[in-house]
Amino acid sequence: MRDEYDFSPGKRGAVAPNKGKTRITIMLDDAVIEAARTAAEHEGFGYQTVINNTLRQALLDTARQQQPDDSGLSGQFRKGITASDLKSLERKLSAAIGEIRRVLEPDVKH
Repeated sequence: MRDEYDFSPGKRGAVAPNKGKTRITIMLDDAVIEAARTAAEHEGFGYQTVINNTLRQALLDTARQQQPDDSGLSGQFRKGITASDLKSLERKLSAAIGEIRRVLEPDVKH
C-alpha cells in the first residue's frame, strides 16, 4: 500500500446516488404495512416498493380524474395541489385502509 493517497478529487456521499428517490421516515398504520408485506410476498417485490407503487397509482388516478382527457397531460401531475385535492386523496386513502383492515381482520367488526 502507498504511504499517502490523494482524495482531493473525491466527493462525499453515497458511491452510487439514488436518482429519483429520497429516504424519509414515515409513520404508517400496522395494517397498511402488513398488507403491503403480504402483497409483496405475492408479487415478488419488497414491501416498500409495494407502498411506493400504491401511492404513485393513487396520486396518478387523482391527477387523471382532475384533468380533462383532451389536455394531453394524462398521467402527469398538475402544478399546485389544492386543499380539496388533498382532502379527496385523504378520503380515498382512508377508504383503502378500511378495506385493508377488513381483509386482514375479517372477524372484527369495523
